[in-house]
Amino acid sequence: MPPGSDPEGAPPRPVSPEDLGPDRSLLIVDDDEPFLRRLGRAMEKRGFEVTGVDTVAAARAVVESRPPAYAVVDLRLEDGNGLEVVGALRERRPDARIVVLTGYGAIASAVAAVKIGATDYLAKPADANDVTAALLATNAGKAEPPEHPMTADRIRWEHVQRVYELCDRNVSETARRLNMHRRTLQRMLAKRSPK
Repeated sequence: MPPGSDPEGAPPRPVSPEDLGPDRSLLIVDDDEPFLRRLGRAMEKRGFEVTGVDTVAAARAVVESRPPAYAVVDLRLEDGNGLEVVGALRERRPDARIVVLTGYGAIASAVAAVKIGATDYLAKPADANDVTAALLATNAGKAEPPEHPMTADRIRWEHVQRVYELCDRNVSETARRLNMHRRTLQRMLAKRSPK
């Protein structure tokens, strides 16, 4: 597993109650259930009061009933786009700190999320320390770069995997879209993810 891929992997950076403020509510929206649980546990250890949901509909319900002070939203969800959640939360709670999570290849969507009110965006996989730093970064400064960013090989591998999934795991179609030979793609897909 590459560094930073486990949200609980790194030891928690100390977070003081003053850093979090009086409202420590955090909404995490991600349809990857194991990731959602691990990140939720890791953020609770850092002092946040976590509500985790896996759909846009559930997230909108939370935003309507009790808009959180903090949110971590995946852009690609099974029942819609995380941008809907960002927009709804920004309307209901203008001071909320929102970080969007995006896979490689969705940087344009992440930039769109920042334009409609997200505080920052992080590429997946991100660990809890990266998420915490982004949530608590002041307006004057951006969060520090991650300690263990993805390698170029890992970014390429993630991109190929994403296109492969979007092509319904069709090797020929994926190879055509990536402008690569089918056999080269097959060899790449047979290998484990790089560190």
